[in-house]
Amino acid sequence: MKLVTYNIQYGIGRDGKFDLERIAASLEGADIIALQEVTRNLPRNGGVDLVAGLTSLLPDYFYIFGPAMDVDFGTRDANGKPANQRLQFGNMVLSRWPIVASRNLLLPRTRRFNRLNLQRSALEALITAPSGPIRVYSVHLDHLNLEERATQIRYLKERVYAYAMEGGAASGVSEFGFPELPSPEEFVLLGDFNMDRTSPEYIVMAGEADYAEGRQIVAHHPVDAFSLAGGVPDGAVSWMDDDKPEKNRLIDFAFVHAALATRVKRTWIDDEAKGSDHLPVWLELD
Repeated sequence: MKLVTYNIQYGIGRDGKFDLERIAASLEGADIIALQEVTRNLPRNGGVDLVAGLTSLLPDYFYIFGPAMDVDFGTRDANGKPANQRLQFGNMVLSRWPIVASRNLLLPRTRRFNRLNLQRSALEALITAPSGPIRVYSVHLDHLNLEERATQIRYLKERVYAYAMEGGAASGVSEFGFPELPSPEEFVLLGDFNMDRTSPEYIVMAGEADYAEGRQIVAHHPVDAFSLAGGVPDGAVSWMDDDKPEKNRLIDFAFVHAALATRVKRTWIDDEAKGSDHLPVWLELD
């Protein structure tokens, strides 16, 4: 099973060009895809509906879209009627296998006055893969404030580990004649976490490393897939600024539930992708 996460930056590459086709080409061969910064009616890319564009280019996938931010500044049509042309910003999950249920988990945020602070989210997809049901999350955390990211991570972990107690998107559906949805313990968190592996909020996610024995695989912390597949290559990055290469960082990750740790086969970063200021990060599960 091949999974990939890709922050597509509204479809605009480091060359300033909007090109969804090259983004779709970078996702070729994936079984499950997590995307961030998917938009509708955003002026920066000409207002293109990226959900419609991506699904037309990837017609063999089931998909869900979760807008974290949804605003309308009162747009009206030529006749003065409400146009309902909503600006949306959020995440997608696409899967070769059915996505039987989903939830859009809105992450905590604070009101910020000096810089833009958009609502962020983690889009939950319950997927019935051939190997069994699995939960996959497309995650996008705040990009400016360490404290806010740490708060978002704590909230996200609380929700993903409480899945069975909450019942996911729905429970008791037998009342309406439907089969009960599966409730898998295992999950994969894919996305743009806007943190590096030395930052304090990374410890909030993965746990503290012991001074002698290192970081352990435990039930209550997600496990960084990079740490299970030979580590991160020296100099590896997933976000790039061509004008200021000293800022390039590895901030996109795949974290797996501890029960999936033995199934992580390999990870890699597609440094040939040109469709965004981020690079796709891939995970293969045995």
